[in-house]
Amino acid sequence: MSAELPGEEQVMQAVKVYLHTAYNDDLPLRVRSQLKVMDAWHGNFYSCSIFVHDQNGPIERYYIRFGNPFYPHMKLAIERLPTGERYVYRVDTHDRHCCPAPDQKEYAEFVQLMENNQKLAEKIEAAWDAAGLPTFKAYLREDLKRRQQAMMHH
Repeated sequence: MSAELPGEEQVMQAVKVYLHTAYNDDLPLRVRSQLKVMDAWHGNFYSCSIFVHDQNGPIERYYIRFGNPFYPHMKLAIERLPTGERYVYRVDTHDRHCCPAPDQKEYAEFVQLMENNQKLAEKIEAAWDAAGLPTFKAYLREDLKRRQQAMMHH
């Protein structure tokens, strides 16, 4: 089953929710510039230069690096579910791969940054969920409900 990418209108709704939640609409210049690029783009929406995507094989994810007030590398991700049936929105905190070792002086500060990123990611994903946008957590809830109903009918 091949999933269809979300339409531009839905993506822009997800962008708006992300930015409002992350920045409370006090957007840094780099993010305002990204929005201007998106607004001026008139080609294939997902070919816009602010989207980054998988380079090898079929494209499973698209990212926009919007960051947040304390970490510029956090991304809005549009990912195909492992089942391939649809795409969902997820926040990629993009901080797990570079954590200093526990014996390094930056460790405690970085762990605090990761905790802040995780809390913000959860807040953004909850806001997407509340706005009716598809998230991975919503998919997991739906899948669990389907499995429980199937078990009840057997």
